Amino acid sequence: MARVKRGVVSRRRHNKLLELTRGQRATRHKLVRRAHEAMLHSLNYAYFHRRERKGDMRRLWIARINAAARANGVTYSQLVYAMENAGIEINRKMLADMAVRDPGAFANLVQTAVKAK
Repeated sequence: MARVKRGVVSRRRHNKLLELTRGQRATRHKLVRRAHEAMLHSLNYAYFHRRERKGDMRRLWIARINAAARANGVTYSQLVYAMENAGIEINRKMLADMAVRDPGAFANLVQTAVKAK
């Protein structure tokens, strides 16, 4: 049986790996074994942080809604409770967007919810 030389295949695999770790410091982008470890960690962090970002965004929306609600004389929790009792179903993302882009409409919404309470 003929001998198979694998230099080209290995080099291509290594180069793909080193391309993924471009921008890393020191040996993490130069040495194949260290680059492989760095790549595994990087992909793991990316996966975890994609999920973590959802919580970060929710916290940001709540902070924005709370600030706008306090400017209208109620707290965040009072606003959410009043909206629930009034039957107003708007998610936090839309509420935060309304608070930033259209404060007048947000103030009107707060008044509607508080009156219905």
